[in-house]
Amino acid sequence: MEIKILGTGCDKCKKLEANAKAAVSELGIEASVEKVEDLVQIMKYGVMSTPGLVVNNAVKSVGKVMSVDDIKKLLNDTK
Repeated sequence: MEIKILGTGCDKCKKLEANAKAAVSELGIEASVEKVEDLVQIMKYGVMSTPGLVVNNAVKSVGKVMSVDDIKKLLNDTK
């Protein structure tokens, strides 16, 4: 599974990245978590408000910090 956090490095982006890593760890799944800070790359996903959460190249969340539990539910539904 490939997870990307889209954001330029703001506190919300960092929190979403930490929550995503925690969710992966708690679920014990094999997934990469990558931070994408390049605006051109972010815009390729059509994300205009950060942070964004992308799972397997599909945008799942935009403009909010999802909780660890919300991310875990989303990842379970994506398997």
